[in-house]
Amino acid sequence: MPFKGKILHVMIAAVAAMTLIGSAQAQFDSLRKFTGTAEPSKKIAHFEIKGALVETPIRVPPLFADEAPVSVKSLLARFKEARQDDSVVAVVLDLQNAAMGAGQLEEVHQAIRRFAAADKEVFVHADMLMMLTYAAATASTHISLVPTGDLWLPGLYGEAPYLRGTLDKIGVMADFEQCGDFKTASEPLTRTGPSEAAKQMNEWLLDSLYESLVEIMANGRGLAPEKIRELIDHGLFTADQALAAGLIDSVRHRQDFIADLKARYGASVEFATDYGQEDFLDMPQDNIFAVFEFLMKMMSPTPAEYHKPTIAVVYVEGVIMPGEAETSPFGSTSGAFSTTIRKALDKAAANSAIKAVVLRVDSPGGSALASEIILDATRRVRAKKPLVVSMGNVAGSGGYYVACDAETIFADRTTITASIGVLGGKLVTTGMWDKLGVNWHAQQRGALAAMMSSAAPFSDQERARIREYLDTVYDVFKRNVTEGRGDRLAKPIDQIAGGRVFTGAQALELGLVDKIGGLDDAIKYAANRARVGEYEIRVIPEPPGIFDMLMGGAGDDEFARSSRVIGLSLLDWPVFQATLPALAKVDPLRVRAMIRALQRLELIHREGVVMIMPAELLIR
Repeated sequence: MPFKGKILHVMIAAVAAMTLIGSAQAQFDSLRKFTGTAEPSKKIAHFEIKGALVETPIRVPPLFADEAPVSVKSLLARFKEARQDDSVVAVVLDLQNAAMGAGQLEEVHQAIRRFAAADKEVFVHADMLMMLTYAAATASTHISLVPTGDLWLPGLYGEAPYLRGTLDKIGVMADFEQCGDFKTASEPLTRTGPSEAAKQMNEWLLDSLYESLVEIMANGRGLAPEKIRELIDHGLFTADQALAAGLIDSVRHRQDFIADLKARYGASVEFATDYGQEDFLDMPQDNIFAVFEFLMKMMSPTPAEYHKPTIAVVYVEGVIMPGEAETSPFGSTSGAFSTTIRKALDKAAANSAIKAVVLRVDSPGGSALASEIILDATRRVRAKKPLVVSMGNVAGSGGYYVACDAETIFADRTTITASIGVLGGKLVTTGMWDKLGVNWHAQQRGALAAMMSSAAPFSDQERARIREYLDTVYDVFKRNVTEGRGDRLAKPIDQIAGGRVFTGAQALELGLVDKIGGLDDAIKYAANRARVGEYEIRVIPEPPGIFDMLMGGAGDDEFARSSRVIGLSLLDWPVFQATLPALAKVDPLRVRAMIRALQRLELIHREGVVMIMPAELLIR
């Protein structure tokens, strides 16, 4: 049932049943022990990723979506559950509609490899596979395409938007200063194309990403890297051509593929299409006791008790901004908000049941102030228990700043990270108002009162002052990195900083990260450092349920909302509210890049000084 129908059905049932829940609970508890369970049958678990693979888990889908997006953590947990379940003999993984970053594909690839290591098989069947989804699939036991399907291996294509021409048309000028020749985050606003420094940096990034993907596919398919490069240069394969080239294992229609699985595992094998997936609004239909249990679960707030040793996972996902995230049935606020993350880290530090913390970072950076608040909170955690960082697709600039003082940093080979540098500036909008026939008259007191005004570019005095301030912030950034990383850095900081961006593989050689591995690896390492064997994995803050969304959350302390961002976000504009959900179904990666670009523009306009990555480089 679509989510909108589910929530209406659930809410009607909840209202009707609330008066019965108390007495029903006692009856349920007394009768529950008499219910029997059948012996587990042989199962093939079916996992599907539709659209963008997200980082932060979501318990309930936004009101206008049919289902919650798949998170990296939940997918890894489902693989682990299936791997340890004796009734599960294999997994069928559907990746054809997935949209994931290069770092995420490594995590999926590694999860498949762990499953195969348990002597269980993973099958991928699709109508079409693209470069990144195919790379993830190469860890599987068997890849199959339909007879009319195809495989696209065109190589890596990176693109970034440059908005100088658009700003010129509407009469807006971007005026920025930066620390570091490679700190090119302002170029999308100030140029119509990349500078030589940006081109050089993009070249070494694409070289490293390409070699990592070649290695992943070569190892997965048992082919020489030279052969993979040759096949990539061929680009496009029909299903039969892909089979002949050794890129896939069979060409089968869906029904024939299923028949082959039944022949292999027995006709009675069960296909568990929802294996390990919690549908928070999937109300039981045929068991009155299960209905009452469901209603009590739905109407209860997110559980806050920690009874077992716990490894906490705290997410820094999206553009880093000051303030606190808000949650509603319409969806969570997009971005990494410093107050929310600071509260989560403080909670993790104070809770004795939490033995270690993994900070999962997938962020291009953002506010210098918000990044400092998060870094300070990580230090309070580290003073009490192990703190390990796991980097996702991107952990650059402010995203690296919040990670730099961790005990151990994990990154995928294809993670984009570093970008140690600072930039600041403003948008000058007088030309736009002139086009509209609006005149502004200003008065000021103080020599620098108009420094951040949108009326005019920086004066010489203002530019010197903003440059002096940027240099101070940049020095703090470099000092935090050198103190946090110590003698692990392979080069002097000025040869690594300057806004330079690296892949995880390059960052490992430079000493900016410690280990290559994904979220699972980081969690296991944190547990070992905390010397715990059996443990729970909990996300902080807990993904909200229906109760939390409807009732709202009270602040954990009296200052919880003191830095809330005030004002209408660009993403709240009707044009974006109306179009982005539909566009996300068609091109989720570009929509994600567009959202981050809008958040950057909004953040720069509001704060002036930021730690942000260069232009959003969309890799396909």
